[in-house]
Amino acid sequence: MRKEYRKVKKDATRRPDTVAETALPTSVLPGDPRYEDLALRRRNERFEHRPRRFQIVRTTEQVVTAVNDALRAGDRIAVRSGGHSMENSVGEARGGTVIDMCAMNAVYFDPERDAFVIEAGATLGDVYRQLYLNWGVTIPGGWGHTVCAGGHIQGGGYGGLSRRHGSTVDHLLAVEVVVVDEHGRARSVVASRDPQDPHHDLWWAHTGGGGGNFGVVTRYWMRTPGSVETPLPRPPATLLSGVLAWPWEGMTRQAFQALVRHHGEWHRKHSEPDSPYTALSSLFMLPGRAKRPDAMGLTLVGLVDGGLPNAQAMMSEFLDAIDPGGEAARALLPAQPWLYAMVPPVVDGEMQRIPEYDRYKGKAGYLRNPFTPAQVDTIYDYLVDPPAEIDLAGVWLNSYGGRVNAIDPAATAMAQRDSILKVVYTAAWPSPKDDEKNIDWLRRFYRDVYAETGGVPVPDGINDGSYINYPDTDLMDPEWNTSGVPWHYLYYKDNYPRLQRIKARWDPLNVFRHALSIRPATDER
Repeated sequence: MRKEYRKVKKDATRRPDTVAETALPTSVLPGDPRYEDLALRRRNERFEHRPRRFQIVRTTEQVVTAVNDALRAGDRIAVRSGGHSMENSVGEARGGTVIDMCAMNAVYFDPERDAFVIEAGATLGDVYRQLYLNWGVTIPGGWGHTVCAGGHIQGGGYGGLSRRHGSTVDHLLAVEVVVVDEHGRARSVVASRDPQDPHHDLWWAHTGGGGGNFGVVTRYWMRTPGSVETPLPRPPATLLSGVLAWPWEGMTRQAFQALVRHHGEWHRKHSEPDSPYTALSSLFMLPGRAKRPDAMGLTLVGLVDGGLPNAQAMMSEFLDAIDPGGEAARALLPAQPWLYAMVPPVVDGEMQRIPEYDRYKGKAGYLRNPFTPAQVDTIYDYLVDPPAEIDLAGVWLNSYGGRVNAIDPAATAMAQRDSILKVVYTAAWPSPKDDEKNIDWLRRFYRDVYAETGGVPVPDGINDGSYINYPDTDLMDPEWNTSGVPWHYLYYKDNYPRLQRIKARWDPLNVFRHALSIRPATDER
């Protein structure tokens, strides 16, 4: 079976260079007509990306040149792949250099490493299309198909297939990183999961350490450990969907408590690595009660491998467990091809922005066990009457666990390895005049959900910290984190000291930094 990957046409087994490359990146300064397009290539209108210059890079050599140029100019450096960060890590380089990875977007097979290469600027949509249509394989990444691989993978990316196949970092064979030495000189390094590799610690740091910490990631090599037939997992041929929906009208506190409890209990029972239910994942959307009549109510969407002989029975059993009284509107939808479900076709091939959601704030947490009744009461109180200025306020409960939890917490930088759900708290709105009020509402919401642990999800029997790909600078603010537990423990737990040592080795001058970046071992902030 493995030979088939070497038989694919040549232009799919090497980087498809479409233009004659030079050693120089493309430099775009203010006044250049391209500058505004690059400044607007972001996903959160609360933040501005207006550096002294953008450097568009197409090769690793150009990244090395761009970093050295910025160092000589004394510029602060930020790296941008997709621009989806929930905090302003890219905008912090105002007056400096933003290295934009959008042109390093190839996906191809490397026969020498027997692995697939994904460049940092490739969107997840392109990754899924290229891997699946050329080779019939995939990575267990997220649903946001305009998110880029650069930040997603190194932060411990996850998605609907993670319960069955683990995190994206569980398939990371090697990573190429442009780093800066103690003399201020940039160079590229390839680090692999081979424990004998002298650069192995740099590989480990990119298995959940998060972006913007150690250097500029240019490309990943992906191969599943111990794979025999295919270097990466094959996705289901089809996905069978089941939907439950409840209107807010008539949703009592008791009914809300029951729904969230049933959902959490199902995941508590069915999130072991060897559970047959790892073939099923779901998203439970709890939007705030909106005033307009067409507003979405509480909605659960489940997805299961449509090729399983008991797929329909498994989905029906899941829906019954969440809604045992049959009170929700229910639909069991026909199976759809996997790629069609993952990357729905749109007119221009790109997900369009929704103006009402252009400004947003997000927070996150892991759950080891279902929310406590007190936490559910708090969620109900905030969602039943959210501020009118917020167009989308809500809590999203994402299925987790399964094969993610088969890995030892110290084996990768991603330390959360016994959780059952990943929780996202979000607020989105259109007007800048409402920024302060709406952010304050979400901060209070989050603080009150975790009131028993100092306003943040301190790891305990219920909670397990937060997710670095959903960065939240409030976790380092003593006004909102009164737990006495430092922000970095919430993200990395006991893995943080090792990350600090790696930071000191590979970025001794702390060139790559932002508000939530890894501090070198000598800096305990």
